Amino acid sequence: MKVVLASASPRRKELLQLIGLDPEVIAPDIEEAPLPGEAIDAFLQRVAIAKGIEVYRKRFFHSLIVSADTVVLLDDQLIGKPAGRDDASSMLERLSGRWHEVLTGLALMHEGATSFAISRTRVRFKELAAGEIAHYLDHEEYMDKAGAYAIQGRAAVFVERIEGCFFNVMGFPLNLFYRLLGERGLNLHE
Repeated sequence: MKVVLASASPRRKELLQLIGLDPEVIAPDIEEAPLPGEAIDAFLQRVAIAKGIEVYRKRFFHSLIVSADTVVLLDDQLIGKPAGRDDASSMLERLSGRWHEVLTGLALMHEGATSFAISRTRVRFKELAAGEIAHYLDHEEYMDKAGAYAIQGRAAVFVERIEGCFFNVMGFPLNLFYRLLGERGLNLHE
């Protein structure tokens, strides 16, 4: 079965390759902003499924379409991708010494049926000094990262604790993906 990843994220492609898949990548062109008053779970479901539908419409009916969207929540407030360095610095200051939550909405589409679920992981950052934040921002790409960080990069040293799926924090919960495949009767090993 052909696997199509409806995402421009190189991390998601790398994680699928880690488990032996070689997905075709087609980046969907959809709006990823929450609607006014939209609950975070509803937002993740709407965006993840919209990404898959955008690719599905390109005649991939018999393929497995995989789409996802990842957000960071602090005190139940969405922290998106930073608009620039100052915004990234502010985000990291807010995350400093605190727990936050990373949520990924994951959608699978295959032969007209859609599965959707959300992976939730709690992450605690150590207290960050202003110099640490500045050094991080000088040496790490933060612009396309929810919460202005990538756990698999230099921000790894900021993480004191993690509760849940590490790969979810990278942007693609492999265990949830595998479970959803199993629920659909799809097997990676065939």
